[in-house]
Amino acid sequence: MGVAAAIGVVSPFPFYILLWTYPRKWVDLCGKGRDPSKVMALVSHFLKLIQFISLFYVSTFSWPPPLYFWPLIAFGQFLNFRVYQLLGESGTYYGVRFGKNVPWVTEFPFGFIQDPQYIGSILSLFACLSWVPFQYILLWTLGYVFMIWIESKEDPATRAKPLS
Repeated sequence: MGVAAAIGVVSPFPFYILLWTYPRKWVDLCGKGRDPSKVMALVSHFLKLIQFISLFYVSTFSWPPPLYFWPLIAFGQFLNFRVYQLLGESGTYYGVRFGKNVPWVTEFPFGFIQDPQYIGSILSLFACLSWVPFQYILLWTLGYVFMIWIESKEDPATRAKPLS
């Protein structure tokens, strides 16, 4: 396993863990007038780019992809887009942890699939198995599984004060 690619694949997870664990510090760091969810989204997009570049360098592309690619990528991306559509940027990027009022959502896929955005991302990763070596897909998947576990242990007392 290329060490640089492995580091690139796991690069966002320490950031997510820190923000989930210490949301007040992130809100303070962002400062007044800056939306902590928006700043998180910007940093997350940059880290996602690092992940994709890391995978690009260890991947071998061929066309057409295997048949399993299409349903996995289609359903995985559907879940990701649907979650973002329902929760918006604030709901997707830890808004409730940063003191925002994020409404509870029960529409599909919520209430039907636990952690639908992570599941969608994992399905999308597994769709790429014919191109990306398994160990990188596994490493990225383990990062998501770890985040599911971290987020399931939320202590509401550690949330930032409501934003005004």
